[in-house]
Amino acid sequence: MERYSEVDEVIAFIRDHIDEPLPLSRLARYVAYSPYHFTRIFKERIGLSPLYYVSSMRLQKAKDLLLRTNLSVRDVGLEIGQQSLGTFTTRFTERVGVSPSEFRHSALQTDAHFRSLQQLTDWRTADPATLDYGCVQGTVTSSVPFEGFILIGLFSKPIPEGLPPYGTLLSSLGDFRFTGVRPGTYYLMATSISWGMGAMDILLPHATLRTRSRAPIRVIPGQPVPAQQAMLYEPRPDDPPILISLPLLMNVFLSRTLELSRR
Repeated sequence: MERYSEVDEVIAFIRDHIDEPLPLSRLARYVAYSPYHFTRIFKERIGLSPLYYVSSMRLQKAKDLLLRTNLSVRDVGLEIGQQSLGTFTTRFTERVGVSPSEFRHSALQTDAHFRSLQQLTDWRTADPATLDYGCVQGTVTSSVPFEGFILIGLFSKPIPEGLPPYGTLLSSLGDFRFTGVRPGTYYLMATSISWGMGAMDILLPHATLRTRSRAPIRVIPGQPVPAQQAMLYEPRPDDPPILISLPLLMNVFLSRTLELSRR
């Protein structure tokens, strides 16, 4: 659709001008739409408002700067337009899952988690105790072959940020199942980690295979949730960035498997 191609043009514009002020009026003017109409079609296509998407791209840039430069945390915040160190730290922590300083120094921990997963033989985790709630299940396939594991979760927003209320790791393509899912609206998202990746590839997952549900998944008491079909694909220009720290998700999974093995 023509209006969607214009959204693609705006996304490219955002990526090229991420260091500049990008108010809604400027983005809408770029494609000659009113701010209201532009916001509506952008959210219809991407699932996020234009300004939320911009803030997500800036946090992704912050992740890159933290790992690829020696800039202080304060200066990294300034680079993405955050004048307050406290505000930058709070927003980064909420949406990435760890503080900027923890993220910067997580490479060694990432390697340790990765080696632990390579040696893992039992990928089961305990189901939540609240089995009287809903169940979301389905199948994960891939458009291209890969050897590794899959991080998959139900998120409260159509972007992989913050710890998902329900998440796990899969040792291979195939079936997944979340039980004890409380009533609410969720978005299914997943990404793959290949065994040949290094710590930097995992901390900055720009090229990982991924998938996300375009339509929300609604869990309603007494109503079954349709089975979900998720296909991993190579990154697309209109995909929101993966903000959640993947090593954090790996650590949560390893902790749960260790707890299960002790029972």
